Amino acid sequence: MLEAASAQTPGATPSSAAPAGVPIAGILECGEGYTSHELYDVTITLEEVLRGDEALRRLRAAAPHTPEAPPGLDYVLARVRFEYRARGFPGTCVHPLAPEQFTAYSREGEAYAAAPVPPPEPGMRREMKTGDAVTGWLAYLVAETDRSPLLSFAADRGGAVQHGEPKWFLLR
Repeated sequence: MLEAASAQTPGATPSSAAPAGVPIAGILECGEGYTSHELYDVTITLEEVLRGDEALRRLRAAAPHTPEAPPGLDYVLARVRFEYRARGFPGTCVHPLAPEQFTAYSREGEAYAAAPVPPPEPGMRREMKTGDAVTGWLAYLVAETDRSPLLSFAADRGGAVQHGEPKWFLLR
């Protein structure tokens, strides 16, 4: 029963991906080797999604020579808020937040490439300390025909330990 309930929790699985504006909570573990590891709460919110011409305009505002998306693909920009806070003391672990911890996927599970152009500033690369919150942009190329792409966050792509499964968002 608990397993079925967690599968319906927004953001817990690709089929229950959270829409923009819905914060998703998670837990990261910080520490090395045999030292005592600390737990940190994270809250991730997909705040805004831009696609196609609108995304290209935003990219070109930051980098005027941004090329058109390749045939059959759209640029998709995602503005994400990431909050990080210690559950206890001493709360001194730093989480290396990186764009590589976020991946866009098709509903069929195919990973989309990050766009080969820089996203608008601010980006999502930062050393997170307890109490920090950052809002930044991510850029992807997705199939024009995919009207329901997904965005996933998995801290283990950056070397951290994440409790639970990746977090999922509707990238539309």
